[in-house]
Amino acid sequence: MTSTFSDTTSRTDRVALARAIGESLRSEVPERDRTGEISVAAFDRLRADGLSAALVPVEFGGGGATHREMGEILRELGRHDPSTAVAFAMHSHLVAAQVWRHKHGVDASAVFAKVAAGAILVSTGASDWVDSNGTAARVDGGYSVSARKAPASGCEVGDVLVTSVRFEDQVLHFAVPMTAPGVSIDKTWDSFGLRASGSHTVVLDEVFVPDAAISLIRPAGPWPPVLNVVIGAALPLVLAAYLGVADTAVDLTAHMLEGRSEAHTVQSAGEMLNAYTTASDLITAMFADSEDLTFANTDAYAARTLSRKTVAADALITTVRLAIETTGGAGYSRACELERLYRDIHGCQFHPLPRAKQTRFSGRVLLGHSPID
Repeated sequence: MTSTFSDTTSRTDRVALARAIGESLRSEVPERDRTGEISVAAFDRLRADGLSAALVPVEFGGGGATHREMGEILRELGRHDPSTAVAFAMHSHLVAAQVWRHKHGVDASAVFAKVAAGAILVSTGASDWVDSNGTAARVDGGYSVSARKAPASGCEVGDVLVTSVRFEDQVLHFAVPMTAPGVSIDKTWDSFGLRASGSHTVVLDEVFVPDAAISLIRPAGPWPPVLNVVIGAALPLVLAAYLGVADTAVDLTAHMLEGRSEAHTVQSAGEMLNAYTTASDLITAMFADSEDLTFANTDAYAARTLSRKTVAADALITTVRLAIETTGGAGYSRACELERLYRDIHGCQFHPLPRAKQTRFSGRVLLGHSPID
């Protein structure tokens, strides 16, 4: 489905579109949280309204949105439907990485064309990371690839899988259509929160990947600079979706407790606001530091972004925890939206990198080492 996004669409229009989509989804979110079913209709709407191609430069048929503007779109979706917002962030961060490449003189036109035509990209980066998994065998004209990739958020609505696989002592990066022979989905996602993000396992069973589809071949083991780009492009967008979850938790708490003056309630509300402000300020700083996807590809940049991600994630979780604490038993009940928001917000800690790995990464870079052993 080709998007209908106009190159004259303003930032305000884009956020308004995201708000309208989010509001249209909100009533069905509790049921999808119960069943774990992703909203196919939501992604159809994101395509049709051009938001899936918002980041693609105008000259390639997209909306030309900035990195920060895309964050605002994801934040607005996160206020209404966290599962859809986080799954959509996975697509958006892959597009953002291509925009970074384009701004640094690398041809990304092929990917832009697919996204402008309506393709949703599916990422497996969190499970692949440095060494990747799976196997590849050399065959005539390319490789035969087998692997299990999880989590792959949005895979049920995706069109193109962006992934990597081990080949001897190397890692091959490539994209493959979700409809390619040998590609299937194993519905393994049954989680504490973000239950409707469709983060199932994509199975590759002797999938043929032609040489022309290989975008990068790198050594397995050493830290690859390409991941500095992914970190800088992805994490501000991902956390923006979770910031939308915190927005709703704070607004709901304020509404439920409006006019209350008990000392403990007021104090807990103030502590919640401290955590919320910390998260918001850190995510704002991440977008400012991105300089609209023109940041330098350095280990130091990645280390700083990861540090902000860890502290922001802690603050986001604390915000929603304190929302429940402040509202008391009402917030703990499944009849209250805060209960689901508390489960959903915990997803932010599982995006690269978890605290223990992040502090080691950032500490090594600070002291002049490679980011990983």
